[in-house]
Amino acid sequence: MAGIAVVLDHTTATALYDPKDPFNEAVAAFYVQASVGLGDLYAPVLSLTAGDAERPGLLGYINGLRFIRIEAFDTDAAVTATDLLRFGHSWAAVHAIHAARPFPTHPTGWYLLTLTPKAYAGTGVHPDP
Repeated sequence: MAGIAVVLDHTTATALYDPKDPFNEAVAAFYVQASVGLGDLYAPVLSLTAGDAERPGLLGYINGLRFIRIEAFDTDAAVTATDLLRFGHSWAAVHAIHAARPFPTHPTGWYLLTLTPKAYAGTGVHPDP
């Protein structure tokens, strides 16, 4: 039985990447839970790419972690991103929003772990700072 599904955005991925980040241990706790089957972690590749532009090495680091699944940027994600970009959301946020929104196999969506919950206000996701 799996626990909750959690999407890491660029802020929480960066916190996990940087051992000196004040939120590193909190995000690492989610990773530890995923490693023992108590939940699933997802990282949207576009969010990681945007984060890597500010923090070189982020994408490669997260991609190398065994218990984080990288979410591909497919056509459905691109359609969502286009709409969200028109409303002023950042490239770093749009794929995380798409990944966390409700979909047929997860009608309530996945939780979005972020350090900037206000950036996701009104997007239909469950930000969890």
